[in-house]
Amino acid sequence: MPLIKAFTGLRPAPGRADDVVAPPYDVMNEQEARAMVQGRPWSFLHISRPEVDLPEGTDPYAPEVYAKGRENLERMIAEGVLKRDQQPSFYVYRLTMGDHVQTGLMGVASVEAYDADRIKKHEFTRPVKEDDRVRNIDTLNAQTGPVFLVYPATEEIDRVLAKVTEGAPDIDVTAADGVRHELWAVSDPETVQKLTDAFDRLDALYVADGHHRSAAASRVAAACKAANPEHTGEESYNYFLSVIFPHDQMQILDYNRVVKDLGGLSAEEFVAKLTGAFSVEPSDEPVKPSRSGEYGMYLRGQWYQLRIKPELVPADDPVARLDVSLLQNNLIEPLLGISDPRTDNRIDFVGGIRGLSELEKRVDSGDWAVAFSLYPTTMEALMAVADAGEVMPPKSTWFEPKLADGLVSHVLD
Repeated sequence: MPLIKAFTGLRPAPGRADDVVAPPYDVMNEQEARAMVQGRPWSFLHISRPEVDLPEGTDPYAPEVYAKGRENLERMIAEGVLKRDQQPSFYVYRLTMGDHVQTGLMGVASVEAYDADRIKKHEFTRPVKEDDRVRNIDTLNAQTGPVFLVYPATEEIDRVLAKVTEGAPDIDVTAADGVRHELWAVSDPETVQKLTDAFDRLDALYVADGHHRSAAASRVAAACKAANPEHTGEESYNYFLSVIFPHDQMQILDYNRVVKDLGGLSAEEFVAKLTGAFSVEPSDEPVKPSRSGEYGMYLRGQWYQLRIKPELVPADDPVARLDVSLLQNNLIEPLLGISDPRTDNRIDFVGGIRGLSELEKRVDSGDWAVAFSLYPTTMEALMAVADAGEVMPPKSTWFEPKLADGLVSHVLD
């Protein structure tokens, strides 16, 4: 079974991509999704967030929500808004966000490789979210949200992708957030085989984002296999929709923290206690860390620059040496009493795309006591954690730009 392979994608008909393409289903709340579909009857959100077509207050996990998504998908196919390719294809996908450009390959990845940990994970999944994706795939009989994978940058693959993008794209859409999405379909058998073979020579792929979607695809495949006495391994359910980018083109932004209180300490006591593990210097400017081990802190209208003491950074532990771990283990847990940031409602997480002004806004509102800005986790650090078979702390990475939904879907024949 190949690591990845081409497939017959379901995608917007020529000239319809602007009508269809939407942000990922999980980057907005219900009210934002309802606003986004106003005047957009063919938005893919009608499939990925079908509660927008049901009364407000409908449980997003109710059976009628999944059924509505299936109804909307069938309607878009019947009306010719979405069309199925006739030949198995790969799809070269380019994202442009300001000066940042990344070019990857959309295909379907092997569930068998995922189960064998050749496609490596770095996060735990939440059962309720995983169950939601299972029901979504089962009801639609399709995978509509791609898993974001990364491959160790390989000249052979990058050269083929660069050659494909010399031609005009089949889809070229600039989303409302200014991100440009370009897609080139590749059905030439020689190029398809060249890419298939090149990926097969890789030792591993890495899940960057989409742990719930990949875990759900694995569960669906296992159920389908058990129900199919003539299972061969070639069925479409043995693969999951993926976009795979080279690791050296990834853009990971900071993922910052805000905390509701100081754990019973006064501001002066809290700052004094920090000096046990950090150097602490007031700053006249907002602090955006420029290197690992450095942090910004915003407290009572004042920014501080924190630096972890070098002797506290373990050299041989890929998880414990992460900036998010160092902050958690040397400040958030011992000083603020938050031992499980995954479940404690005293802490919240702010994606770096919102900027340092969002941290100031949260603290100045009085709802939050202190904010911390972090240096972004590197792709190399993520891969080291996955290679060690370990798990990243929650909210360690914020990838930008985000993949679009609706560009290509994988139908489970």
